[in-house]
Parts: sequence; structure tokens; C-alpha cells
Amino acid sequence: MDRQQEFVLRTIEERDIRFIRLWFTDVVGTLKSVALAPAEVESAFDEGLGFDGSSIEGFSRIYESDMLLQPDPSTFQILPWRGEEDYTSRMFCDVLTPDGEISASDTRGVLKRVLNKAAEMGFTCYTSPEIEFYLLESSKLGADGFPVPVDYESYFDHTPGGIVQDFRRKAVTMLEEVGISVEFSHHETGPGQNEIDLRHADALQTADNVMTFRTVIKEVAYSLGMYATFMPKPFTKYAGSGMHTHFSLFEGDTNAFFEAGAEYQLSKTARHFIAGVLKHAPEFTAVTNQFINSYKRLWGGGEAPSYVSWGHNNRSALVRVPLYKPNKMQSARIEYRGLDSASNPYLAYAVILAAGLKGIENEYPLMPAVTEDLAAMTNAERRAMGYNPLPASLREAINITEESEFMAEVLGEQVFEQFLRNKRADWDQYQAQVTPYELKHNLGIL
Repeated sequence: MDRQQEFVLRTIEERDIRFIRLWFTDVVGTLKSVALAPAEVESAFDEGLGFDGSSIEGFSRIYESDMLLQPDPSTFQILPWRGEEDYTSRMFCDVLTPDGEISASDTRGVLKRVLNKAAEMGFTCYTSPEIEFYLLESSKLGADGFPVPVDYESYFDHTPGGIVQDFRRKAVTMLEEVGISVEFSHHETGPGQNEIDLRHADALQTADNVMTFRTVIKEVAYSLGMYATFMPKPFTKYAGSGMHTHFSLFEGDTNAFFEAGAEYQLSKTARHFIAGVLKHAPEFTAVTNQFINSYKRLWGGGEAPSYVSWGHNNRSALVRVPLYKPNKMQSARIEYRGLDSASNPYLAYAVILAAGLKGIENEYPLMPAVTEDLAAMTNAERRAMGYNPLPASLREAINITEESEFMAEVLGEQVFEQFLRNKRADWDQYQAQVTPYELKHNLGIL
């Protein structure tokens, strides 16, 4: 037994923790949980906890359903929202096959595999997300058939006695109690829309943090009589919610993206990384933007990126190179702006990182940076400059992903097939629906 496992067992005993929740996700990133009795934790470390994988979306076929959860002791945290009477903790898990191998269906395992490849190339990947979400009065729609936001404030607004300030204060405090460091929090542009930015961490820890973050935000909202949603575009006329994420690669203590004196202080490694991300972005958009509603955000304005492009401090670009801070070479990074805050963070970070690594391996050339507002250009101008559009719908994104050898390789056969099966079913169900738009515009005239 290693030291981390010993620490967990000792803490469970000393704090009299009654429930230990084992967390993992299905193929689309839905959090799954099973509560373990304290006496069973040591056995779970040694042998894993068996469960029926065929009952979890994207995990296994019914005739090979037995799977194991292997708790990761480094992710042990006490859950503050459960109170102090019956302490509850959680650990994220790796999903194993009965013979102890990492399951091909484990999305956390997909990210770990890509991170191992980065390590073989000499890199450690750090990420920091900016997570947006809406706070609503409830999950029920208002009288007009639309969600009701908790306020009508806007970007960076500070209102004395504002309910969302109390929410953010409580949420940030709770995030820090579970070991998640927060850099900023503020009101976003939409009514009831908020953003909380997490401090950089290695990509696996960040993905775990995102899953915990979404749970914390919903728990705090519930405790205050509100409802939090990470739906990409809950309002037609207001901005969608994204999860812009900053990426950097380090070789030991050296930032591999920084080169003094180079254009924008970007190294060749960084330029090849960006080129890889841009080349494969249409192929992985089905993963980073996995819902039908995601494309209402991507193509709905509000600084959402719709075209394959990059720029220096240009917020209309898909990949942005933030303004370099003199004497802070460690802060050199790139920002991918296409991500939804509702994506599966394990798969999303895996495909973006894998695309960047492929760009480095094959020394992809980088297209010219965009210096103008892409939304203000005409289609002909964008085409002439090589700024191709991202998929305009989930169906289009699925079609591109299906034909991608890159995506099949990164995700592995089982996750690739199960993810696409889930998304096809989502699209087919949507296609069969008669929408309020059709009834409003067609019923009375046809």
C-alpha cells in the first residue's frame, strides 16, 4: 500500500467519514457515483469495485459487462456541502477490465493515454479553464416558455446586495475547500451569466476539477434556491456559455511555448502546436461541442468562434495567443475558445492536446494570424484568406468525425464508436421533433 492510500484510510478513520463516493464519467461526461462503506475502501484500492458496465452509456456490451472501479487516492477530498454530521468524501476512479487493464471505454483513460504520449515527447501539459454558466430562478421555464435568469446585470457589474455576489463568494469558498484554486470570478455579459476561472494545473487534474466544479456550482445554486445550467446557449438573444481553456507545454521547468525575440514570443513548438489544433479542429468539434444546442452558441455571435483561425489577442479567433507579459516567460500559452462548458473535459482536453502534439510531430505549417474581426468579413473574404468554417450543426460535426482517422486513433475504437452512436441517436431524436418554431411559422399558413 502506498502513502496516498495510507493517508486516505487514516483520514477516513480519524474524521469518521461515513460515506466514500467513487466518481467516474460515462462517454459524454455525465458524472456517475457509487457510495462505498469505509470498511470496503482498502479492498477497493487492492482489487477494485465491480459494477455492471453495460448499464453505463458507452462502457461495454451486455455480454462483457463486468468492470472494476479503481479509486485514485490522489483525488481524495471531503465534500463540504454534505455537512459535518455524516462526513462524505469522494475519489475519482479509473475504469478497469476484470483482468486489471485500463478499460478502452474509460474517457479518463483516454486523456491519460494522450498525456503519456506527451510525456514520451518530453512535455508536461498545463491547462486553465474559464468556465461560464447561467444562474436561473429554477429549472422550469417561465410563462413565455423561456428560462428566467436570477438577475439582469451585465459584464463585471457590481450591484450592492446582488444575489449572484453571494453565490460566487459561497461557490469560490467551497471550491477552495475541495482543493480547487480559483483565479477570478465575475458576472458575464448575459443576465444571470457568471464566469469562474480556475488556476492552471496539469491537464488530468484540470479535467477532474471541471467535473467537481460543475457539481459544486449546482450544489451551491440549489442551496440558495437557484438553478445553475451549463447549457451552451439557453437564451436566443444572449451570449452562450463556453469554457475557454489555456494550454501550455513545459519541458521540465522551461515553457516550450516561449521564445524570446520571436513573433508574439511564440516558439516553433507553439506554432506547430497551434497548427495541429487548427488542422484537426473540424474533426474534433463533435467532442468539444457535443450537443445540438452547442452550434447555437458557435454560430450565435457573442465572440463565439465560428472559423478555423488564430490571432494574437484577437477574441474572434478560434485560437488566441494572449498578450505576452514581459519578464513572465512561464505565462506563455495559447487559448482554445471553441470549448463548451458542458463538454466531457477528459475527451475534450485529450483531442485538443493530441492535435497539438501531432502538429509538433509533423511540423505542421501555421497559417497567417487573423488581425481583423472575422465576423465583420464577408464569406468571400474569409474563403480567400483560408479561414474555413467550423461545422454548423451536430450532424455536420458527426459526419466529419466519422471520417477522421485522427479521431479514431486518439479516442480508441470503443470510445470512438460509442460516442458517435450516442451523438447520432441525439441528432435522430432531434430531427423527429416538431419544434415551436415550425408551429409558429408554418401552422397558420400551410
